[in-house]
Amino acid sequence: MGDRVVGRALRLLHEQPARRWTVAALAGEAGVSRATFARRFTDLVGEPPMAYLTDWRLSLAADLLVRTDATVEAVAHQVGYGSAFGLSVAFKRVYGIRPSDHRSATVVA
Repeated sequence: MGDRVVGRALRLLHEQPARRWTVAALAGEAGVSRATFARRFTDLVGEPPMAYLTDWRLSLAADLLVRTDATVEAVAHQVGYGSAFGLSVAFKRVYGIRPSDHRSATVVA
């Protein structure tokens, strides 16, 4: 977060995960070229910007599924997916289970 360019991008991704982000849009917000932004982000964060965004959105979704009773569709829109189906496909690819199964398998202490 200490890097001016990458820190700004991370703050934006965290504050507005549902926004239709692109590498070009993030680079524009950070005030650098797309190539410079992508390289710098990957070097400092350890993964490309869009991979980071996907991980962040899925992490938020997993948390919302446990902490709220919002529908999978509502959670999908809240974290930047256009539909419950889109979220479910990504969620299963990364976590190996459907969002609804994650909700029912997770016990809140």
